[in-house]
Amino acid sequence: MIDQIQWLIQNWEVVGNLLLQRFKDHKFLLQALKGLRNGLVYGVRIRAPHALVMVFLFGEGTIIEKLLTIIRLTRIHATNLAKFVFSYKFLQGAFSEFDSQKKPWHSFVAAFLMGYYVFGTNNAVNMQINLYLLSRVVVGLVKLAASEQIISQPKFPVFPWFAAAVWGIVLWLFEFHPEVLQGSLQKSMTYLYHDSNFWTDIKTFLLRNK
Repeated sequence: MIDQIQWLIQNWEVVGNLLLQRFKDHKFLLQALKGLRNGLVYGVRIRAPHALVMVFLFGEGTIIEKLLTIIRLTRIHATNLAKFVFSYKFLQGAFSEFDSQKKPWHSFVAAFLMGYYVFGTNNAVNMQINLYLLSRVVVGLVKLAASEQIISQPKFPVFPWFAAAVWGIVLWLFEFHPEVLQGSLQKSMTYLYHDSNFWTDIKTFLLRNK
């Protein structure tokens, strides 16, 4: 048994290439597996540095507790993204195989179903990912509507008014209804806009927050 494991480790590339050749007629399955791999890698790359900064800046607890929080957040992000990419690509590929071609509804239905099951759990990581996508979706739909001439192209610069509305609304919510904002956003805005109102000496004015 040990000799077989050692042989597999030493010849993993040969074995892997043989498996790829063996399943070459099931390309959508291989694409789903590669998506699983990319989801794990991308989730770790995105979440680990973000969690490291946010937890050590605003988190509470000992260093060990903070490290465990970083690992937990990274695991949730990476595994959820991996599960979603694999499942989405598998379903989309299966639909395309059944219809003999790729159709727009394949992408929507596959993503809709897996979005419900993978990203439908209400936790901090899923909330952040869903909100991130929501902002991009809204902007993308507006651009699509304009390009398809569903709505007319504006005759004035839109982005300054977009920025004004976003910042006006978020600061109004933060100042008067902070409980409706996401926890990480509340902490960031508290540090920027409320903690800057307090100091006791030159050290807490320039060198540290409190």
